Amino acid sequence: MAARKLTVRNAVIAVAAGGTLLAGTPLVARAVTAGDDPPPTVSAKGATLVNAKGGKSLFGKNVDTARPMASTAKIMVASVVLDTRNVDLDRKVPVRQEYRDYVTEHHASTADLQTGDKVTVRQLLYASLLPSGADAAYALADAFGTGGTPAERVRSFIGKMNLKARQLHLKKTRFGTFDGSSKDFSTPAELAKLTRHALRNSTFRKVVRTKKYETEAPAANGRTRYYTWESTNRLLGAYDGAIGIKTGTTEKAGKCLVFAATRNGKTLVGTVLNSKDRYKDAAKLLDHGFGSDSAKNLDIRDEPTDARQD
Repeated sequence: MAARKLTVRNAVIAVAAGGTLLAGTPLVARAVTAGDDPPPTVSAKGATLVNAKGGKSLFGKNVDTARPMASTAKIMVASVVLDTRNVDLDRKVPVRQEYRDYVTEHHASTADLQTGDKVTVRQLLYASLLPSGADAAYALADAFGTGGTPAERVRSFIGKMNLKARQLHLKKTRFGTFDGSSKDFSTPAELAKLTRHALRNSTFRKVVRTKKYETEAPAANGRTRYYTWESTNRLLGAYDGAIGIKTGTTEKAGKCLVFAATRNGKTLVGTVLNSKDRYKDAAKLLDHGFGSDSAKNLDIRDEPTDARQD
């Protein structure tokens, strides 16, 4: 995974003699005068911003147009798992070679799960939502689907994803895979609605706001395997109040981001699909909702366009 690089411009704080520069800290916005904040212009082909409480729309651009969603589909993977009655987050799931083969075959993002390791459902949630591991999402689909073979269980799980979409009245959302790699579509408005649902779960909230997660698992050789997973969401730690949620990138979907931030007890949820600069777009939208001006100072280097899907 490429290292994060954050450049903060125009954030100089003079202190007594010599003046001290504080750098590398999250960007904290200052308030702007009411009425001086017109709707922002974003590069994304589809975008929305809503208030997490109640779902009031604060911004929209092609909000009801269905587009490929890439790995933001893993929000639904997590929701299906966490909405399972009496789900055991400490249940151990053995890592199959098929999960690793899938990553290789589809050039997908990976948590680098090792065959034979036994990882918990909780760990798989971190592995699928932080580094966007398609191997981890496959493991969850295999573990929570029904059937006699991995293929049958995966089909069953994808069926559960689509059933959950219908239950949430996401009429234009369709899942063809567990990782958003193809035949997976949603709208900015419906992804925001799904995310508002997911954020009601405390485990989901805890996972998606995590920048780096270190854990261990029993390895196939009887020893201990150590894993470290970092979030692909570079808005975390860069935009003041950011609390997640999920990136997504494929050739067809472009750069996507489902995001959320909380300030002064107010939580906003947004989506940008097929964006030329998803983090700048997200910051502009959040500034619009909070009445702040962080975006002009935000400079986050995204992954190259030919990187693995995230």
